Amino acid sequence: MTVLARSEEVTVYHGGLAVVLRPSLRAAMTLERLREGWPGLLLALGQFDLRSVQAIIRASAVDRNAAEALLASFAVAPITVVKEAVSAPLCALLALFLAPAQEESGQDAKPGSGSSKPWAEAYGELYRFGTGWLGWTPAETWAATPTEIAQALEGKLAHLIAMNGGESSAGPSGPTPTDYTPERLREIEELGFDPAFDREGLHRLKAKG
Repeated sequence: MTVLARSEEVTVYHGGLAVVLRPSLRAAMTLERLREGWPGLLLALGQFDLRSVQAIIRASAVDRNAAEALLASFAVAPITVVKEAVSAPLCALLALFLAPAQEESGQDAKPGSGSSKPWAEAYGELYRFGTGWLGWTPAETWAATPTEIAQALEGKLAHLIAMNGGESSAGPSGPTPTDYTPERLREIEELGFDPAFDREGLHRLKAKG
């Protein structure tokens, strides 16, 4: 398991049990729809709605059997004890789900507000990048987190730029991985080539070699 993967995990402890939770793409798709958006789910967690708590744990648990054992232990414990055990980890988990949007905006994101792309559309795009550009299987893509997919895609694009005679940090005069927005990637896919590359210059460079 990579350092990035471990950094995107939280663990819930209760009754001698420990359950690891990850903000995977599958969990993100599931939970974003649970309360008609992230704001609704955040509100439900703030009110400690037990059904929402159970749904979050089931959707994001790495081990489903461990998750069910943990949830069963809640049934015989005082609600105050359960709340104390899970509130902080689940808040941390939801923060991880929302982290990509906050990084993109450069400020505290407000999910569901403004003119930003709908979450479902953004997640669908990440799925297509994972199974298309990155060549991952559907299972691998669903299990990855949005941050992992985005960073893997950035690495893939840096590799492609280098393979085409450019530099991964080309600067103002050339494309960089962060220049490749979803719209630009779709354009490249439709055209079958990247118009940003100087093909003739690349051929001249190869001829000199």
